[in-house]
Amino acid sequence: MATVVMEQIGRLFINAQQLRQIPQFLESAFPTLPCTVTLNDVPWVFREPDILTGYRLPDQSWRYYFLSLFQRHNETVNVWTHLLAALVIMVKFQEMSETVDFLRDPHALPMFIVLLSAFIYLAFSALAHLLSAKSELSHYTFYFLDYVGVATYQYGSALVHFYYVIEEAWHERVRGLFLPAAAFLAWLSCAGCCYGKYASPRLPKFAHKLFQVVPSGLAYCLDISPVFHRIYSCHKQGCSDRAVSYHCYQVAFFLVSAYFFSYPHPEHWLRGHCDFIGQGHQIFHVCLVLCTLVQLEAVRLDFVERRPLYERLHGNVAHGDVAHDAVALFIFMACCSALTAFYVRKRVRAQLQEKED
Repeated sequence: MATVVMEQIGRLFINAQQLRQIPQFLESAFPTLPCTVTLNDVPWVFREPDILTGYRLPDQSWRYYFLSLFQRHNETVNVWTHLLAALVIMVKFQEMSETVDFLRDPHALPMFIVLLSAFIYLAFSALAHLLSAKSELSHYTFYFLDYVGVATYQYGSALVHFYYVIEEAWHERVRGLFLPAAAFLAWLSCAGCCYGKYASPRLPKFAHKLFQVVPSGLAYCLDISPVFHRIYSCHKQGCSDRAVSYHCYQVAFFLVSAYFFSYPHPEHWLRGHCDFIGQGHQIFHVCLVLCTLVQLEAVRLDFVERRPLYERLHGNVAHGDVAHDAVALFIFMACCSALTAFYVRKRVRAQLQEKED
């Protein structure tokens, strides 16, 4: 008996010794990263208004920027908010795939597209904030990629709003026009953001924001119109629909996020005190994630509870299969956005090459 006890104690001692070695192992696997620097130590393209410190050194190895995921810098919160949200989207997709046949049910294709587009925009945004500090070309490249992700999500949102959320009266007014217009405005949003970023050295700050906000604002007004009509109709009829409540939260979170995207608050009022946490862009990220999650929940409820309506509105063979047409339009829009981003990146690369020469 004593021998058995001593053996157990010995094993515990060995395990304790191994636990003590974990910090040394982590230190060797993730070596100490260089300290962050101030805005005066990085080129102007990396500088953010009213953010004074927490910048990463440019022109380091890719390994340095990937490992900066675990470092405290002024982009850490921006990376993790969208990275964690992308993982949540994957979990949601896994949960829904247990009850929804995404491959064989054509009416489930819009739901698949919005989940895919939400994951794409969140993942691309996380990559942009993580890797854009490597060089000027990387900065432009990854943010152009981010804009492509935003365009795909704009169209994905428009599609599910048109397919699952729309009321019959609004469908009569916009059918045949809504999805092509949504695809065009999503591409225009991507093109405007890419051009605004490319031309920002030659543009006033308000003009740079104008190229980003105006096309995105137009896209949002169209994309959200079925939701606004649904909320208005429900309020007018005095209905109590859970999905409508989530749609209201979606609109509220988006409006708050739009404010913090457009204005650098609170760092403008607390200059130097929000370098690592509390930036307006971080608040924008959090609100946008909440907007996406409540939107997906609202659309999920509509997908389950409004099937007779959207099957009647969109399942008419005489007018073509709306779901499959929408998938083709999604692919076309995404390809156009990617090609636009690639073209503008090529212009940036030529411009940087001329500057070096």
